[in-house]
Amino acid sequence: MTPTTRYAGLLAAGTLLLTSGCAALSDDSGSSASGSDSEKVQVAAAFYPLEFVAKRVAGDLADVTGLTKPGVEPHDLELSINQTAALQDADVILTEHGFQPAVDDAIEQDVKGDVVDVEKVVELRKAEEGHEDEHADEEEAHAEEEHDHGEIDPHFWHDPALMADYAESVSDALAKADPDNAETYAANAKALTEDLTALDEEFKTGLAQCKIKEVVVSHDAFAYLDKYGLEFESIAGLTPDAEPNPAQLAEIGEHAKEHGVSTIFSERLVSTALADTLAEDLGLKTAVLDPIEGLSAETEGEDYLSIMRQNLDALKAANGCQ
Repeated sequence: MTPTTRYAGLLAAGTLLLTSGCAALSDDSGSSASGSDSEKVQVAAAFYPLEFVAKRVAGDLADVTGLTKPGVEPHDLELSINQTAALQDADVILTEHGFQPAVDDAIEQDVKGDVVDVEKVVELRKAEEGHEDEHADEEEAHAEEEHDHGEIDPHFWHDPALMADYAESVSDALAKADPDNAETYAANAKALTEDLTALDEEFKTGLAQCKIKEVVVSHDAFAYLDKYGLEFESIAGLTPDAEPNPAQLAEIGEHAKEHGVSTIFSERLVSTALADTLAEDLGLKTAVLDPIEGLSAETEGEDYLSIMRQNLDALKAANGCQ
């Protein structure tokens, strides 16, 4: 069996697994709004990085409902009745337009809260040239699911500086909803910004001198990390289900050989089959690079900062960084 034929079979199987997995997970995603303290500010956060910012900035002054619970791939979130109610009742809603169609649709219906949309308060980068054409057939196939991010790369949270920008906007929204505690929100946002600045410096220092500059990852979620001098080649497109065809997989393999790549990175929440098979065919190692789109069973006890540091350690090990 040729590698191209092998990849084609894996693609078909992976699509079936992803479809069935999404259906099973979508029935009960996220926290219920029931039992919340009505005296506190009510915050609904669409997916994990936004939930992390909300909890750090609000502290114990707000009830934060995360709509995407650990183990759920955020693109495939389908809102329950309780989650829709949480959105309708929230004083502050944290979201990123285009990232989760179900959340976009619910917000367009009837919400009373202040919507803090990443797209409006953070300077997002354009998607890498070539990815739209490279995965055009796959994105067209998923158009009905509205998983196409268009020309914008939504994965801003891999740049700690942009996370700090978003934290400031969240602080402003919380202060508007709860003016009496505005100073506390501002202080919490400042403390978070200090942590994010320290993380940014760790990445700059840790990745400053790497023997290998190229990184092969499962899907195109890490382009914001190229500010640290690395270049990322993805197996899939901007969403994990925008899969390449067998010929494109073969091209990625050639790219890995040409640039001395030592490791093929898979991720949590989606199947590792393609990454594992590509690594096996090339005689390379595998490791996990977490896109941090959501928590998993393995990372439920972690937070954004600790997972980012795990990613840094993985990149340093794979790329020979001193």
